[in-house]
Amino acid sequence: MSPKSSTGGSQNPSGRGGIGGLMTPGRVAVAVIAILTLVFIFENTRSTKIRLLIPEVTMPLWMALLGTGLIGALCGAFFLNRRR
Repeated sequence: MSPKSSTGGSQNPSGRGGIGGLMTPGRVAVAVIAILTLVFIFENTRSTKIRLLIPEVTMPLWMALLGTGLIGALCGAFFLNRRR
């Protein structure tokens, strides 16, 4: 028998499937950081003045923080995809 056929077709050597494969320590850490970030953003609900190049706008701070976070996530995803 070849080594490929002797594994019995199991892709996961530990025998765990389903949720066990989804809940890795790295993913749990990212989920906790994302939840804490969202709590921080939505706790800061005051309006603040923000200068966007030339105009000065007044907007809730949570919108500015969320927008900045989304821009950062998009930039991170872009550079991660270019690296692969």
